[in-house]
Amino acid sequence: MSAVPSVSATLFSIVKAYDIRGLVDEQFDDDIAHRIGGAFARLVRGEAGAVVIGHDMRASSPRLVGAFADGVTAQGVDVVHIGLASTDLLYFASGRLNLPGAMFTASHNPAAYNGIKLCRAGATPVGADNGLADIRAMAERDAPPHDGAPGATTTRDLLDDYAAYLRGLVDLSAIRPLRVVVDAGNGMGGHTVPSVLAGLPLTVEALYFELDGTFPNHEANPLDPANLVDLQRAVVADGADLGIAFDGDADRCFVVDERGEPVSPSAITALIAVRELARVPGSAIIHNCITSHAVPQIVAEHGGTPVRTRVGHSYIKAEMARTDAIFGGEHSAHYYFRDFWRADTGMLAALHVLAALGEQDRPLSALMAEYSRYAASGEINSTVDDQAERLASVRKEYAGRDGVTTDELDGLTVELGDGSWFNLRPSNTEPLLRLNVEASDADAVAELRDEVLALVRG
Repeated sequence: MSAVPSVSATLFSIVKAYDIRGLVDEQFDDDIAHRIGGAFARLVRGEAGAVVIGHDMRASSPRLVGAFADGVTAQGVDVVHIGLASTDLLYFASGRLNLPGAMFTASHNPAAYNGIKLCRAGATPVGADNGLADIRAMAERDAPPHDGAPGATTTRDLLDDYAAYLRGLVDLSAIRPLRVVVDAGNGMGGHTVPSVLAGLPLTVEALYFELDGTFPNHEANPLDPANLVDLQRAVVADGADLGIAFDGDADRCFVVDERGEPVSPSAITALIAVRELARVPGSAIIHNCITSHAVPQIVAEHGGTPVRTRVGHSYIKAEMARTDAIFGGEHSAHYYFRDFWRADTGMLAALHVLAALGEQDRPLSALMAEYSRYAASGEINSTVDDQAERLASVRKEYAGRDGVTTDELDGLTVELGDGSWFNLRPSNTEPLLRLNVEASDADAVAELRDEVLALVRG
């Protein structure tokens, strides 16, 4: 008979670098949710009198939200429930209401998981270095209710306001009629897409819009090519102009062109950057260290200032605040907008793609060719016993070569001097090294990929 893990061990296992996530009941149950609610309320009580809460379609979300909300109100802090929501709808609520927020979701994780993404008022992120560690420590102690009246609970429906706000950020008045297939993966895109796209000159074929946290059709993780197959097939069969896929909490969007071919998120980043620079010339644009080199090149060519940062939303948002950047993009298909409280929203990115395509007559493949300059490997994971040792061996192998430069902004980035490069970085939560390679063509990518993997995997 296995021992029941302590509250301390459980919290340590589910509080990650950027959010809280774990197996429902085995790691993340009502008691833990209540403790975290109380801790979050204590963290923000001096900043705001209420917390706004949204949740995804997972069966466990309502009861975990209830326990969390009870923990919040027990500390004398009010709760504003917005009900079913995408993560970017929760960020909208946090920004519009100027309240700290809690989004209950495990994003693209399987049905057995749930979690919480937390933010301060104005959708400012809460990560390990600016609040999550404190929340974990306070939740472990589980302080008693505060000495005073409990908080009150109210409900708000902000879906229509969210849809109108997004449409106000992109000029869609002149787009031609388009046929688009949208795969919501039974996630929250099925809730938000109909409201956002209503009234636009679009013929929409809806795939898996039924909210179902068991994900009966495929995982709601479009980063895995296997989960794009249905969308690709439908785009070709329907003769659609493009396809759009959302992950489970609909904060990321992935695009396929009229041929059913996936469009690189780096190319989408470059496209949106050019559009935003046309609107606000000379602005800074954020990109992370695994984004295609085409992005900073194109940003500079259009008069912007490219700013490179680490992978992860807390780093992107911090750099956006520091540089007053108008836009930021990650190769994982997270897209951040200054006009959206510097938060990430896949829906707004999708509107930009629809606008860019609809404003001209070429197919999406021809349009995106302007923003795709190199071949890439995609992210390749390797399980290793000692991340630091393997990184050091790869660094030693390349550091002495002529024309090679290295940096350690995030893991190890190696520039080979001929336009090819790779980044090797450790996972925050698993014994993995993640490799991304870019070069002039597919053959050069394969050669460099195999060379690095031979070192990583021994």
